[in-house]
Amino acid sequence: MKLINIGFGNMINAGRIVAIVSPESAPVKRMIQESKAKGNLIDATHGRRTRAVLITDSDHVILTYLQSETVANRLNEEEEAAEDDE
Repeated sequence: MKLINIGFGNMINAGRIVAIVSPESAPVKRMIQESKAKGNLIDATHGRRTRAVLITDSDHVILTYLQSETVANRLNEEEEAAEDDE
């Protein structure tokens, strides 16, 4: 299990991430509202502006203040480190 930092010391299992998307589009905003209503929303922004939305295979939606490119780079670094260990 590889964990990546999504800001403020919050970590997420890299293997569970299905998508990293921008919160600007209407479908993503609807997904956030629906997840909030179902209780599947995790807000890891600590009151800051949401810049990326992480979607997991367990239907959880995670909000982070990091840009989607930053999260993707951290995810790729973890994958490269795992390949180097093998």
